[in-house]
Amino acid sequence: MSVMILLAFLGGALVTLSRQINGRLAVETSALQSSFWNHFVGFAALAAVTVLAGSFWPEGAATAPWLAWIGGALGVAFVASGSWLVPRLGAAMTGGLLVAGQMLSGVVLDLVRGADAILWMQLAGVALILAGVILSRR
Repeated sequence: MSVMILLAFLGGALVTLSRQINGRLAVETSALQSSFWNHFVGFAALAAVTVLAGSFWPEGAATAPWLAWIGGALGVAFVASGSWLVPRLGAAMTGGLLVAGQMLSGVVLDLVRGADAILWMQLAGVALILAGVILSRR
């Protein structure tokens, strides 16, 4: 479990670093252009790794529901918004708001999917994250 926590923490740090780098590129170009290059370079890197690993078309991909294929489009919106926000709000505020949005949408999805109880502790976590964002402004 501690390895998974470490990997999740590392992933979060990489998201922040990526947002900072893309935000810098957006200052020189635009949020949409920096998002395009982010995804283009990411696609090239992922395609190379996938081809080298020999698993380009995963089992079950042909039978996946259509909704399973829109994650990339949602990722474009996420990257473009982050690229636009970081130069304007800063990395800490953007990151905090993104995490709060992720937590809140996660709570809503859990409820929609039939969670057994109202997730008061998770909602308290969202409130604490938002409080942290507010405190970081001062």
